[in-house]
Amino acid sequence: MTPPRSITTTIVHARIIRDSWPRRALFGLLIAVALIFAFFPQRYHAATSLTPTDPESLGLSGTLGQLGAINNVFGNQAAVEVALRVARSVEVRDSVIAQLNLKERFKDRNRIQIHRWLEDKMTIRSLRGSIILIETTNTDAEFSRKLVSAYAKATQNMLAEISRRQTAYKREVLVKLVSDASAQLAISQSNYDQFRLRNRTASPSAAVEAISLRIPQLEGAIKAKQVDLAAARQLYADNNNIIRQLSTELSVLQGQLAQVRATSPVGEASVGRAVAASSQLFKLERELSIARALYDSYLRFLQGTAVENLTSTASVRILEPAFVDTGRQLNYPALALAALIFGLWMAIEFYRRMPPVGDRLVARDAHG
Repeated sequence: MTPPRSITTTIVHARIIRDSWPRRALFGLLIAVALIFAFFPQRYHAATSLTPTDPESLGLSGTLGQLGAINNVFGNQAAVEVALRVARSVEVRDSVIAQLNLKERFKDRNRIQIHRWLEDKMTIRSLRGSIILIETTNTDAEFSRKLVSAYAKATQNMLAEISRRQTAYKREVLVKLVSDASAQLAISQSNYDQFRLRNRTASPSAAVEAISLRIPQLEGAIKAKQVDLAAARQLYADNNNIIRQLSTELSVLQGQLAQVRATSPVGEASVGRAVAASSQLFKLERELSIARALYDSYLRFLQGTAVENLTSTASVRILEPAFVDTGRQLNYPALALAALIFGLWMAIEFYRRMPPVGDRLVARDAHG
């Protein structure tokens, strides 16, 4: 009983493959056709490279830091991943279609088909060192160069637009904060000025300091009068006019000292009044200082948004303008097909030279 033939046996014993010269001619022709398609039509590889930038690489870190604009609008996200996502977005492809007028070039394709063609033809990947490579291979060298250049420009413009939108939102928030801080600064300044008017002094702190210095002055004057009075009593009687004058002056000085030392905030030029005034003064000064600091900070950040707008287009730096590679480009699928055909040919040759035992029995039965 003859065993059934396998698929391999059927192929090997086919008429065109069974004879050596037709077999060699067939596989040689197939390999030649695959190699022709591997080299022709000539293909051109175009590429461009870009990298995300930061203020330090622009030499503006000091200026942006002073204006409060040194932070990246993308926060803690990796700038390379953001740039890759933007470069592969639908908006970028729409921009490329508009720049190169691809609808006219591909009149037989609609927008979706052109998008699919771009996704298939364009390669966007990241390299080491935060470098983004945009490349394509096409039979038209100039069109390939324009295509990668349009992708780079569209990616740069899209990232700049995102930066401007983020800056506009930041500016809107800062304008509100500056407005509120300005109103609070005006209120604090008005309260401080009203306090100075109530105390009838341009500098309340100087007035408080003057009251503090008056106590040792009065104490020194009282001691001097006491010495003068004691000396006068050595010479005059108590009913003498000099004794009476010195006693009166001493009483006046002691009364002034008692008034200054009074702890009640009601009395004029007293310690109590000075303590109450200084407490209120320090409170108003703190409020005024905080309001002024907030206003200055928010205003500085608001000014920084103008610089961010000016540097928005520098969010991505193009390292290499679009160029066409000078090396010969091969059609690797066709080259792989040629290698596959050659491998199949060698396998058939090996099979025919050393067939398995079952195949030998089939061939013996066929000839017997």
